[in-house]
Amino acid sequence: MSGKVRHARMSRRVFAVTALSTLVAGGAVAGAALAGAEPSRRNGADGKGGRATRELRGMWLATVTNRDWPSTPGLSVTQQRAELIAHLDTAVSRRLNAVFLQVRPAADALWPSPYEPWSQVLTGTQGKDPGWDPLGTAVAEAHARGLELHAWFNPYRVANNTDPSKLVASHPARRHPDWVVPYGGKLYYNPGLPEVRGFVQDAMLDAVAKYDIDGVHWDDYFYPYPVAGQTFDDDAEYAQYGGDFPDRASWRRDNIDRLVSETAARIKAVRPGADFGISPFGVWRNAANDPLGSDTRAGVQTYDDLYADTRKWVRENWIDYICPQLYWSAHPLDQQVPANYAVLLPWWAEVAKGSGTRLYIGESLYKAGDPAQPAEWQDPAELSRHLTLAKEYLEVRGHVFFAAKEVKADRIGAMARVVADHYQGSARTPR
Repeated sequence: MSGKVRHARMSRRVFAVTALSTLVAGGAVAGAALAGAEPSRRNGADGKGGRATRELRGMWLATVTNRDWPSTPGLSVTQQRAELIAHLDTAVSRRLNAVFLQVRPAADALWPSPYEPWSQVLTGTQGKDPGWDPLGTAVAEAHARGLELHAWFNPYRVANNTDPSKLVASHPARRHPDWVVPYGGKLYYNPGLPEVRGFVQDAMLDAVAKYDIDGVHWDDYFYPYPVAGQTFDDDAEYAQYGGDFPDRASWRRDNIDRLVSETAARIKAVRPGADFGISPFGVWRNAANDPLGSDTRAGVQTYDDLYADTRKWVRENWIDYICPQLYWSAHPLDQQVPANYAVLLPWWAEVAKGSGTRLYIGESLYKAGDPAQPAEWQDPAELSRHLTLAKEYLEVRGHVFFAAKEVKADRIGAMARVVADHYQGSARTPR
């Protein structure tokens, strides 16, 4: 790194610390200079009804391992339905306008699918009919409350163990064992197989065709997160399909690019009014690896480790929105912090600027009040400061909170603080 570049980055960091100290003390921050970007600035926004309010206010409702809902597998239909509606009512009470319901947590389904079995999170037994249609109910009940309902899918995760025999006998992964790769204690569909790419699209598009959903949502799992000492075995697929690429990483990124672009086109063909959005891990690349990257030192980079070129998807306008998971605090930087909310926020705003892709920000409500988290997460005002900072950027069109259980419990009042400071009135989504 040249002395000039090192000096420029140090200057930005010094400015960030000064500006963010003001924010932590309760003042406003003009943050565009934090990452050297110049995204559009907002003028005259007070966050309390002083401007026309059109923003996404969402929460994730996770079903994998029964995280948020149902609270436990095997509840009665009446109990499952009551819990689901209670989450929707909580969203309304917090003046949210969108719920992202996980309907395909692990190559399974929370609707009657001809492609994949009923999810075990409902009954405790994969493939067992729960006696009702959770996705259909969620769409109807959400719309009755003025909420958008986005169907959240995980494309490639098959199981949270490596034993295919634990899958129901009719599972596609058992009928096509060559589609599956064990890695890191889990089973995954192999993204390098064209037939897998087609199948997972068909499985997801079934729900898009059947239900009046407002969007198709993916989270941050593409190729799996790296596990030290383990190799994702796609040697045969790379030998068969990777000949036109300079290296395996480029071929893997192309596999994910194809999944994104093909799915986007198919969604628009089936349900033109539905959004397609992705919520990736918050760091595309560190600037040390790419001058276009963010001034971060993150241990995971989506481009290099998950083979997900999230910046490209935005710049090419393949998706309707991007919702990076900025799960770091806006606390003043020090040399021990690999990433920072106030550095990544303007970086993403600059990426989204002029792209046609809306920018929402994923917020880590689950950290608020968690005793295992650093001191800044014990402050009920931390997340509210995030929204205050985000109002400086026109590109930021809303926020999504992880996750529904914490929206309801609100351990230290962080969500209530967000509502009091920023959601005093209702808002329409920015379609």
